[in-house]
Formats: sequence, C-alpha cells, structure tokens
Amino acid sequence: MSMVPWLALSAAVFSMGAGAEDSSARKEMVESQIRERGVLDERVLAAMEKVPRHEFIPPELRRFAYSDGPLPIGHGQTISQPYIVALMTELLQLNRDSRVLEIGTGSGYQAAVLAELVSDVYTIEIVAPLALQAKETLERLGYRNVHTKLGDGYLGWPEASPFDAIIVTCAPDNVPQKLIEQLREGGRLVVPVGQYGDVQELYLLEKIGGNIRRKAVTAVRFVPMIHKTQ
Repeated sequence: MSMVPWLALSAAVFSMGAGAEDSSARKEMVESQIRERGVLDERVLAAMEKVPRHEFIPPELRRFAYSDGPLPIGHGQTISQPYIVALMTELLQLNRDSRVLEIGTGSGYQAAVLAELVSDVYTIEIVAPLALQAKETLERLGYRNVHTKLGDGYLGWPEASPFDAIIVTCAPDNVPQKLIEQLREGGRLVVPVGQYGDVQELYLLEKIGGNIRRKAVTAVRFVPMIHKTQ
C-alpha cells in the first residue's frame, strides 16, 4: 500500500468525471501510465486493464480511480499507484501455475491483479476492518483463487508455504527472515525497505542455490509494515 499524498495529484486527475470507471479509462491508464513507463509484460498489462480498480476505492473517491497516483482507503492506508502495482507484479515473473504470497492486502486490488495471472494468491492483512472489506470485495467480484487471512505479515503463511513469489506492499525496516524462508528455491520476493518519511528502496530478491541475491529497483514511498509487537 504505497503512501504518497494524494492531494498532490495533477490537475488532470480532478477533471475526470463519473465515467472514469469504464473500460476505456482502464485502457488509457494502462497505455499512458504503465506501458509508457516501461512495463511491457502483456499478461500484466491485460490484468491491469481488466481489474476494476474503482471497486476497491471508497465511493467518494471513485472518480479518481484511474488517476496516476495512490488514494486513501482508510485506517491510514492507501491503494497503490497503478504503475507501482504493475511494476511490482512484472518483477515477480509469474506464470499460471505460480502460488503467490502477498503481505498487506489493503483494499484487495493488488491481490485481484495477481489472481488474474496465477493459480493461487495468499494474502495477509493486519488491519481487521481492511481485511474484512477486502475479502468481501474479492468474493463479490468472483476471485475464488484468493485466500485471505487476518494476521501479522512478518510471520508469513507457513502452513501454505513454500511460495513461488512473495510481494510486500508495505515497508519493513528489514526484509523479514520468515518470508525468505517461505520462498521457494528459484522464487522471487519484491519488497520496499526503509523507514516511512525516508527514501525507501524497492528490492527484488531471488533465492538461488539457497542464497539470496538482492537488486535495488527504484526509490518508493510506502506505508510502514505493522508488527503485532509494536
């Protein structure tokens, strides 16, 4: 759940009308915000064009659903910028048989995008009202391959592991060791790391021969990852 002040969005965002939730708005979002910035995986682009982002946004903000930025979803959390959702998804290099763990369900939008691409998505949210709302939204939209859980993302989902890919949509200070342990050999983990308010870095981690290779991708800003002991 990336955090960037949504009120700083460009004036063009506020000119969008009630029809922003239709397929033409999604197509424009994909072409102008995502493809032009270098996300080229056609399966990812198709998923971004298909998933109705407006369904995951509070009603009073739905006219901004296909804008180029994050939006608040309550409880101090946000739905991430479409480009960041697409970039992180592409980095995972998913296939239809992949099993993916998501840490930070938030609105459920990222989980829905993943569900279009893989066999099973396991997603964990620590904020109870968001977990319940996301579960209801995903079920209403027919995403039967998304498994939701209220819990502490630092612990992962050991009983469902190992995972082919793990995506973290909130920023820990360091990559939780339990997530690395639950990543399958050859798997990929995408995670923003750093304290909120500072420059955070989006990392791609790969487990190769039991070792972890880490690559910095880009600077980002995400809400902090919450631990139950905090």
